[in-house]
Amino acid sequence: MTAFEFDRRAVLAMGAAFMVSGAHRAMAGDGDFPARLAQMQRDGRVAGLHALLVSRGGKVLFEHYGGTFGPTVLHDLRSVTKSVVGMLYGIALAGGKVSPPQAKLYDQFPEYADLVRQPGRGRITVAHLLSMTLGTEWNELTTSYGDWRNSMMELERSPDGYRFVLDRPIMGEPGVKWNYNGGATALLGRLITKGTGEKLSDYARRALFDPLGLGPTEWSNVQDAANAASGLRMRAPDLLRVGQMVLAGGAWQGRQIVPWAWLRQSTTPVVPIENPFHYGWHWYIGEAAGGALIRAERLIVATGWGGQRLFLMPALDLVVAMNAGNYHLPRAEQRRIANAVLTELVLPAVA
Repeated sequence: MTAFEFDRRAVLAMGAAFMVSGAHRAMAGDGDFPARLAQMQRDGRVAGLHALLVSRGGKVLFEHYGGTFGPTVLHDLRSVTKSVVGMLYGIALAGGKVSPPQAKLYDQFPEYADLVRQPGRGRITVAHLLSMTLGTEWNELTTSYGDWRNSMMELERSPDGYRFVLDRPIMGEPGVKWNYNGGATALLGRLITKGTGEKLSDYARRALFDPLGLGPTEWSNVQDAANAASGLRMRAPDLLRVGQMVLAGGAWQGRQIVPWAWLRQSTTPVVPIENPFHYGWHWYIGEAAGGALIRAERLIVATGWGGQRLFLMPALDLVVAMNAGNYHLPRAEQRRIANAVLTELVLPAVA
């Protein structure tokens, strides 16, 4: 796959390989789209949906809220938080506050100098944090978050969570294999805090949220620090705005907020996960298929437990923000519901 280009002219020049077959049309009218969503909910294809917002070309085309949720209600983002932290690192890097991705990871933590003397650790870089390819032991996907053997649960119980992450046994060469690792994001959050001299939540507000004009946010803590891996809460329209800013190359209302080059690199595939997805720097990159009329589309995703999603499709200039409460469902069922919303509801409406 080629790098994600944010320049509008480059997006338009991508060609038919990333485009919807046939002429584009506007999203179905308000009377049709809600009706089709309601039918999908009655059929059991979509459950637990709290918010769904769709934007194309910077214009909001559809907005839905379920139950007690509305445009002013803060919703947890879970691991969508990770993609936000990745952008914050890029902003801090542009400001000279943190080290570049090629920097040696353990050099950034001199307080743990004893660890770097262990064989193999000197090859790990900040880029390996960003791509979750540290080559160290981490067990987060194969056990539930209520299980004490889950590595994130171990981090939270550890007297020093950062040492816990940095001290995981070496299992392989860094940069080779992706292993989902919330501890990597915790270290990124710590580097941002150390470099800026601000709490992660305060820096996020000053450097990203306020420039975007976002409303109130909340950030839960782990060991007296913001939970960089999954602790952010945000209003659904603000999550949509984050996605719109990303598709605009990191700019908002004439101001460059996240460096264009950082977003371009972050959404370039680094390591395969499972077909069709790759991982970049705290973003998933893959393809979506929406039936006979829709060809493969470049898809960039931030994803969180329970059905939290931020879908970006640059060739269509499309952003989909989704919140759900499916925390009790298996991971595969959460994924099925989110994919149904995208491929059976949204994409056919813009084909």
